[in-house]
Amino acid sequence: MSKKGDHLECGGNKELKEERMQDASEETVRRRERANTPSPKREKTPQASPPRFLSVEELMETAKGVTNMTLAHEIIVNHAFQVKPVELPEGSLERRVKEIMHKAFWDCLEAQLKEDPPIYGHAIKLLAEIKETLLSFLLPGQGRLHSRIEEVLDLPLIHQQADNGALDISQLSHFIVGMMGLLCAPCRDEDINKLKEITNIVPLLKTIFSVLDIMKMDMANFALSSIRPHLMQQSAEYERSKFQDFFEKQPNALDYTEKWLENSLKCLREARAIDSNAASSEPPSLSTLTVHNHAYLLLLKWDHASDPFPETVLMDQVRFQEMQQEAEKSFIVQEALATIGEKLCVDLSQCLSQHGYSPFYAEQQNTLRGQISAIIQPDNIVHKLIDLRVQSYLLASIESSQHKTPLPLPGGLAPVSRELKELAVRFSRLVNFNKLVFSPFYQKILHKILRAVEIPSTDT
Repeated sequence: MSKKGDHLECGGNKELKEERMQDASEETVRRRERANTPSPKREKTPQASPPRFLSVEELMETAKGVTNMTLAHEIIVNHAFQVKPVELPEGSLERRVKEIMHKAFWDCLEAQLKEDPPIYGHAIKLLAEIKETLLSFLLPGQGRLHSRIEEVLDLPLIHQQADNGALDISQLSHFIVGMMGLLCAPCRDEDINKLKEITNIVPLLKTIFSVLDIMKMDMANFALSSIRPHLMQQSAEYERSKFQDFFEKQPNALDYTEKWLENSLKCLREARAIDSNAASSEPPSLSTLTVHNHAYLLLLKWDHASDPFPETVLMDQVRFQEMQQEAEKSFIVQEALATIGEKLCVDLSQCLSQHGYSPFYAEQQNTLRGQISAIIQPDNIVHKLIDLRVQSYLLASIESSQHKTPLPLPGGLAPVSRELKELAVRFSRLVNFNKLVFSPFYQKILHKILRAVEIPSTDT
């Protein structure tokens, strides 16, 4: 009989625990509190509504909604997301209490089984829990296994055997281990083999529960990986609904988002004004789509230490920050540039000598080294050119994300082509999902700021 576990992904961890959700809630609420302060004054922009004070009940309800929204978002955008067990800190009071309670339980069970006659009350409760767990692992088509579990772990019959002194827990435990071997993922075979080596009934039951906990996490992560492709639209609608609830309680919850989009418009207007002056023509009108797409590029140049991150992308701030760091890797570190400069000086000196040209003097070598080392400076023309090409490639990845044709790589970026392509894929996926969730909010703001500067809004 084939294992259901053959379809499971290994490395999964435990069902979602309250501690993980609470951590996410607290972090998100701390960030949201920053968004609840009034924004700085802006030209041609009305003042935002003052923050409304919430009751404790409203605050708890809002925190719960943000927590659920954060969790749903993480499942969708983080393909490496897995359910993990809660690891209590070493030496903490909670961990010590848990260890003491577990030891007391298993010691009590062992004492009951050593009674004459044995007391099976606790053991039968454990068997009932194990039975329920095994049944939860079954798929709809595994009727034969379901019947077999019901037949062997027949609780009324087990109670009757216990009353008559005929209960063989060891035999039932061996059946349970065998059934776990059929249902577990292949990577758990070693754990199952270790179970088969345990002869003492109490340590065996204790280890069975430990392995079952791991199997639950495998199942949860398998379920997540299976349903993730089908959750995109539902998750977008869910996040949008939860954010709308939050926005209704905090009307100024989009202040930093509006400022972010205004900055995008400002940058584009300044750039196009320079181009039009050079061409002696009127600057072309800007579409909401152009302003919006360019705004995402600004996130890859963000000063995270001083500028509050826009509310609508706050849950992805760490991801954008990581991508920002990856994009900047196109510029080689100072030590590498110095090494390149030395190598070029040596090669040029040898080449000139071999072909009978004048020697490559020390002053010329110093000049070349300085020019190469200067590439790391942001205002260096080569630095600017590479940065512009990286930004243009990432922008094109957003604009052409619906097309199957691969984007042409800008010149000079071949050495980092693989890294740049991977970055563009992750960037465009994150941006497109963010648009899917918050598009109604973005459109209102974009139309508003484009009208404010008297530029016709051209929807694309």
